[in-house]
Amino acid sequence: MSDYRKEGTYEKPYLTMNGIATLLVLLALLALEVVLVAAVRNPVLIVADAFAIVFIAAGFFMLQPNEAGVLTLFGAYLGTERKAGLRWTWPWNGRKRVSVRARNHAVDTLKVNDKRGNPVEIGAVVVWRVGDTAQAAFDVDDFEQFVHVQSESAVRHVAARYNYDEYEEHRAGEPAEITLRAGADIVADALREELQVRVQLAGVKCEEVKITHLAYAPEIAGAMLRRQQAEAVIAARTKIVHGAVSMVEMALRELSEKGVVDLDDERRAAMVSNLMVVLCSERDTQPIVNTGTLYT
Repeated sequence: MSDYRKEGTYEKPYLTMNGIATLLVLLALLALEVVLVAAVRNPVLIVADAFAIVFIAAGFFMLQPNEAGVLTLFGAYLGTERKAGLRWTWPWNGRKRVSVRARNHAVDTLKVNDKRGNPVEIGAVVVWRVGDTAQAAFDVDDFEQFVHVQSESAVRHVAARYNYDEYEEHRAGEPAEITLRAGADIVADALREELQVRVQLAGVKCEEVKITHLAYAPEIAGAMLRRQQAEAVIAARTKIVHGAVSMVEMALRELSEKGVVDLDDERRAAMVSNLMVVLCSERDTQPIVNTGTLYT
């Protein structure tokens, strides 16, 4: 990269003339040509004036807003004109218009392997513009195609550095793992930085990158869905058990503190078992009324 940047071509300003003022001069020469042909009839003056008209007419070029003109002289880069409107330069100067407007490029959905090797589908949209017109015109063959190819390469490279999802709970005090699904904004920023390095050769500035599609590949989507469902069930069960234990503990404490009933260890264990079944069961439990004594 360092060697290239020493030898690369970089944009420099080049001043051209105001096209409106030059157009007025051209109109004056045309009027003079009419007078010379009709009244003076001097062949030398007629030819000279005609040559001046052709000379001036060949130097006009038009630039739209957010459009730049790259000027060359016999293959050598002269500079870039960024002023919009009608401009005029020497007729022998080559002129190439380059748009510096913001552009969108949608990266088609790609199948890549995440950090664990699971195949995932990912798509993105890239917002970019030409920053250096000289590099865009001379340092790459086709800067638009260059951006398209490098965008796909950057998406593949960055997606392989992250897991699709977090598979294990992070320990207390440790930062959460950055994943493609949970850390989409962070991944998008990393993708923009990666792409900026890649397209710098073409004088392109990467404005923004957003992930537009993210999913498991079809061949593992079913298995991963069942896995996510199992994780959800486990998480729900864990929360239910924690809540049930707290409720049983509270019930035993309240009964003991208020002296409602005095339970030995065996009856206490039976009560805990019954309460846990009632609180953790997926179905409504059917109560059984004991009409005898507590110990029959």
